[in-house]
Amino acid sequence: MVLRWTKHGDGKHLAPGEVVRPDERLSWPRTVGFGAQHVIAMFGATFVFPLVMGLDPNVAVMMSGVATILFLLIVKGKVPSYLGTSASFVGGVFAIRAAAGGDTGGADAIVTGAILVAGLVLALAGLAIHFLGVQIIHRVFPPVVTGAVVMLIGFGLAFVVADVYWPQDHWVALVTMLITFVVIVAFKGFIGRIGVLIGLVAGFVLSWVLDRAAGPVTSVLPGANLRDAAGNPCPAEGTYCVATAFPHDRVSFQSVADAPWFGLPSFHAPDFRTSAVLLVLPAVIALIAENIGHVKAVGEMTGTDVDPYVGRAVLADGVGTVVTSAVGGSPTTTYAENIGVMAATKVYSTAAYYIAGVIAILFGLCPKFGALVAATPGGVLGGVTVILYGMIGLLGAKIWIENRVNFADPVNMVPIGAGIILAIGPVKHFIGGDFTLEGIALGTLVVLGGYHLLRAVAGRSPEPVRSEAG
Repeated sequence: MVLRWTKHGDGKHLAPGEVVRPDERLSWPRTVGFGAQHVIAMFGATFVFPLVMGLDPNVAVMMSGVATILFLLIVKGKVPSYLGTSASFVGGVFAIRAAAGGDTGGADAIVTGAILVAGLVLALAGLAIHFLGVQIIHRVFPPVVTGAVVMLIGFGLAFVVADVYWPQDHWVALVTMLITFVVIVAFKGFIGRIGVLIGLVAGFVLSWVLDRAAGPVTSVLPGANLRDAAGNPCPAEGTYCVATAFPHDRVSFQSVADAPWFGLPSFHAPDFRTSAVLLVLPAVIALIAENIGHVKAVGEMTGTDVDPYVGRAVLADGVGTVVTSAVGGSPTTTYAENIGVMAATKVYSTAAYYIAGVIAILFGLCPKFGALVAATPGGVLGGVTVILYGMIGLLGAKIWIENRVNFADPVNMVPIGAGIILAIGPVKHFIGGDFTLEGIALGTLVVLGGYHLLRAVAGRSPEPVRSEAG
């Protein structure tokens, strides 16, 4: 049964070389401890990325627990993984908000509607993989394309750091970045793996101290102090009404004080717009690659054949994204951070993940916690996102290296290079009406379409897949 585990040994100790398999567990107190450790490991990114996307972090954390439990049920407990917030949608979400009016309730609904449809597409891809085999995906998205899409998703967010977060408080952003650097590299094991969370907390505390020691900072906050060309106040941000600099505290706890300790988070229903859906669909490619890679990693660590469950894992991630976004939550993905925890502890028990899911749900029932997270200063987010976005981009290069992609071949080099530049720009391409392709969506289309077009022109079949790293 999925919800039945055998106690490993005496439930307390692991002999050298032993592991706790997915269908095993240690004693329940120890299992609860490992579950809490998984929550801490996923926590940083799971609440940072909803903040970046303008979504409610309370809903994201709560629904990540729900999505994780659904994932474990769909894979029949064979693939221990935690589903946290995906970073792959950030660029698409920024483009949607730019077109939909910024951080408004209407834009939130359009964002989650687009994410929900992307989740459906991901679930359908999982079904295709399950019944047709993983090679069907490799034929459409070979490593050269997958690596490029992952890279442009990361590097295509450079403008967010440069234009939105870093200018809000550039010195706090710089110090936060340096602290995060040091923690990730200087501390091995678990502390290093939560370096982003530690850097974010340190930056938050630094901002609070500076408010008291140095006074307010003067900078631009998105959607605040709106002025027209004549300097007069105006109601809504747009071409002729822009946010302007003004003195303000870096940290405000007013919303924390106003929030209750217990209650449901702020759910909302999705709104579906075709133009918005097209902007987030490139993320599906990255999620397929990510899920396949993570499932392979789990199989290698546990010494079991999990290939028959790759399709189920992709399907489960898609279902998780659909369920979370249906109530206003964030897109989900399997988390490398938690795979790292398993590698360090040798405990692969799915029981710990069920407990982690329950703990996350309980966190979501505390609105005061969500308000505290939402109070994170923009300068602090600048310091951590510059690292996160860069690391996402370099994961694309990792896929190329592991699959020995040949960039001496112009069929590989030309469309990939063009697509990445279009994403980083971000370049806007007007289609017609109110629809514009830009940035990551445009870059992905050029990479995918250009690659297959040039292979057809050159009369070649897709290169064989040498590895399935993600």
